[in-house]
Amino acid sequence: MAKTFQMTRRVALGALMAATALVPTSGAFAEMLDVEKDELTFGFIKLTDMAPLAVAYELGYFEEEGLFVTLEPQANWKVLLDRVITGELDGAHMLAGQPLAATIGFGTKAHIVTPFSMDLNGNGITVSNEIWEMMKPNIPKMDDGRPQHPISAKALKPVVDKFIDEGKPFNMGMVFPVSTHNYELRYWLASGDIHPGFYSESDISGQIQAEALLSVTPPPQMPATLEAGTIYGYCVGEPWNQQAVFKGIGVPVITDFEIWKNNPEKVFGLTKEFTEENPNTTLAITKALIRAAKWLDENDNANRMEAVEILARSEYVGADAEVIANSMTGTFEYEKGDKRDVPDFNVFYRYFATYPYYSDAVWYLTQMRRWGQISEHKPDSWYDEVAKSVYQPEIYLAAARLLVEEGHVAEEDFPWDTDGYRVPTPAEDIIDGIPYDGKQPNAYLDSLPIGLKGKQVVDGNEVVGG
Repeated sequence: MAKTFQMTRRVALGALMAATALVPTSGAFAEMLDVEKDELTFGFIKLTDMAPLAVAYELGYFEEEGLFVTLEPQANWKVLLDRVITGELDGAHMLAGQPLAATIGFGTKAHIVTPFSMDLNGNGITVSNEIWEMMKPNIPKMDDGRPQHPISAKALKPVVDKFIDEGKPFNMGMVFPVSTHNYELRYWLASGDIHPGFYSESDISGQIQAEALLSVTPPPQMPATLEAGTIYGYCVGEPWNQQAVFKGIGVPVITDFEIWKNNPEKVFGLTKEFTEENPNTTLAITKALIRAAKWLDENDNANRMEAVEILARSEYVGADAEVIANSMTGTFEYEKGDKRDVPDFNVFYRYFATYPYYSDAVWYLTQMRRWGQISEHKPDSWYDEVAKSVYQPEIYLAAARLLVEEGHVAEEDFPWDTDGYRVPTPAEDIIDGIPYDGKQPNAYLDSLPIGLKGKQVVDGNEVVGG
């Protein structure tokens, strides 16, 4: 049963954006937006970073915004995207690359937008026990004998070279061609001088010139696929790295926090058409998700065990609570028994995590260009234009303003004066020591030792042009 409120009001999105101040209301008597659509169905994949959706549902934040939401797990990322495009789903937990790829027409063509980034970090790269034993001689040790982290892909390079010399393919898994996991795995491999392969318009395998062969495996199937020997390693979100540890079949070698500190992960995606036809509903959704994200991080993650218990249910992630807690509560277990403090492995609210920064979108676009998914050179202005057509911080800030006025969140929790770009990521926060500035995408691409640069294109099995 939805909670009742004393008053309702219709607030147009345009007026909200223009407003400098509205009459403050207390959280207890916050007025509801006059939503255009109150019965909604949202999709998700069984990963711990879907947590804002589960929390917004279980804690009643959706209902407090006048929304009656059904949450439905989806079989894979393609099905999820297709169902948002057809309208079977009103919105979904998405890979950050999905709205961007759809909007520019890589794969399915549709204008998908996001007013809300769901989290930072949250992924890891795991290798099989066999590969780990082959890597270990190449990894420096700490005084206590444990491996020194972060572990460079240079430790994997001799292993991959051995497979190539023996004529054996070195297969690895990632969850989708435009997933963070694909780009993070490629980034890590390339930083260790292992080529992860190019895409081209005629060959979308992503394996042109590849030394490590990457292919798609749905997240929940990663551990079983590794155990079967079909792949030797994978990049995936939680709890599927920790599951490999608990099953004794693999070793997570690095987290994405170590690849790129506080990197953007999932987003909440909707069609542009939905947001235009349902502006108040979009605001209400965003408000509920911001509140859920705050709850997940507040008081130094004090609510995380309750979140773990929610996520462990079969209708959400459906993994053992102990496995989920291994990464969700501020620790991460690498080799069995080697549990280390990683307080920012999952970030949902700190560091303006939920703000949809244009620079986050630009990074994904640079990786699509780096590996040939964007086949031709684009000027810097194109990256900015695409980012601004997909990421919708104006909706986010309108929702945040209402929450501040209602007393649910603090004014300082939001970057009101940002131009939408994060300050450049310094070299020390990225595994290969190469800084990233979202306002200079082509200069960034030119600074990366492996990948397409300038006007290079993939023609057959060759890179041509300059």
